[in-house]
Amino acid sequence: MNLLFDQTHPIPLHAIMAMIAIILGGIQLSMKKGGAIHKLLGRIWVGLMLIVAITSFFIHGIRLWGAYSPIHLLSLWTIFILGVGVYYARVGNIKRHKQVMITLYFFALILTGFFTLMPGRVMHQILIG
Repeated sequence: MNLLFDQTHPIPLHAIMAMIAIILGGIQLSMKKGGAIHKLLGRIWVGLMLIVAITSFFIHGIRLWGAYSPIHLLSLWTIFILGVGVYYARVGNIKRHKQVMITLYFFALILTGFFTLMPGRVMHQILIG
């Protein structure tokens, strides 16, 4: 874990918030929907995802377009889709809310998480060695 905390800011914050979001998102997907706990955990998860997306704009390990890369497009998409998912919940379109949030969980956390495990990446060194 020291390797993570030795990274430049905001990489440790970004990684820790993403790991918490993965765990909390998994809990959300497995629990009863619509209750007060689901709503509270959902708000926390949205906040975590915003932190993950926003901090990514200050991480420039891959530079394709100046300081940015395709992963930053995913961050923009994440911020937008979080708003869409919240909107659907607020207007009562729970079917679309569920679709959007599950899609976001898998694309923005699980799929991208696998890319962080590629050899040479910090998370690969931390989790795999």
